[in-house]
Amino acid sequence: MKKISLLIVSLFILASCGNSDRSVEEVIEEGNLSEIRAKKAELSKQQGELSSKIAKLDAAIQKLDKRTQFALVRTTRVEDTLFKHYVEIPGDVETDENITIYPEFSGVLLDVLVEEGDRVNKGQVLARIDDGGLSSQLAQLETQAALAKTTFERQKRLWEQNIGSEIQFLEAKANYEAVQNSVNQLQSQLSKTVVRAPFSGVIDETFSEQGEVVAPGQSRLFRLINLSNMYITAAVPESYLGSIKKGTEVMVEIAATGTEFQSEIQQVGNFINPNNRTFEIKVAVPNDKELVKPNLIATVKLNDYTSENAVIIPEGVIQKNAAGQSVIYVLQPTNDSTGTAEKRILETGKIYNDHVEVLSGLKPGELLITEGAKNISEGEEVKILN
Repeated sequence: MKKISLLIVSLFILASCGNSDRSVEEVIEEGNLSEIRAKKAELSKQQGELSSKIAKLDAAIQKLDKRTQFALVRTTRVEDTLFKHYVEIPGDVETDENITIYPEFSGVLLDVLVEEGDRVNKGQVLARIDDGGLSSQLAQLETQAALAKTTFERQKRLWEQNIGSEIQFLEAKANYEAVQNSVNQLQSQLSKTVVRAPFSGVIDETFSEQGEVVAPGQSRLFRLINLSNMYITAAVPESYLGSIKKGTEVMVEIAATGTEFQSEIQQVGNFINPNNRTFEIKVAVPNDKELVKPNLIATVKLNDYTSENAVIIPEGVIQKNAAGQSVIYVLQPTNDSTGTAEKRILETGKIYNDHVEVLSGLKPGELLITEGAKNISEGEEVKILN
């Protein structure tokens, strides 16, 4: 009986030992649930033991192998500098000297003296309109005025010598003044038959041709533009009212002409538009080469903030922790090639052109880790690649 019991125990031990040597596929194929669970428990235990051993080996390698101990980083020395922040808004190029010239007199257009593209001066004659006989009438009136003047002057001399009656002197004076007024009115009317340039500029377009009948307010004659006195208007949100004033620095970009220039605000509007809560500004446009044209679209960059000695860092080196704070790493050097990473919490200011103003947490002269910071931790030793 004892022999039989010993035999059963031996067979059970052999079966257990055999189970550990069997593959997962063999255990699954047999379909024995208890054996499958036993196999899983066995492998899980082995996995835990292996993970523990691997961790010990990693720690030993890191301690003994100096070549793989340091994370690699790049650094830059922080310096204080001038920081300018700009707000970008769209603007429109305009000029007050961009008009369509209409005739002031009805008649046939006798002469057109300029062509498109001609540069003209203020007061220059651009065209003439048939006066319909006004010049002949004026000549007759001027003759009458000359006679009336002579008569008046003679009566005046006689009156001063107490010769003649007062009524004769007054009649001569009234007649002369009436004729002279008629002459002045006719001269004024006749001057409207001559079309002159109201300001210096360029004839951009001609609308009427010689021989056409033109009328005031109906027939367009020319478009005259002066490209010297250009400006840009832009609508600025009312929130910038406290930081934008006359003389504020402005950077302007006009994409259509590839033009970029620095200017300043000429005028700040005093009216807040209730529809969009903005106020208007006017910016001078230098246009020596006359590349800038009316109605072009411009990008206006207003300098709303300036700091003389600011600490500026690239926006890309800043990380965010779980609390939403801005985090960077600085290097505390050990020697020329290695150092220790130190975490800093920053208070930041304005951002412009991918650069951030640092208000606190970083000082000029410190070494900022610019590359590799995402793979290091507080107090970790690092190697400098600079």
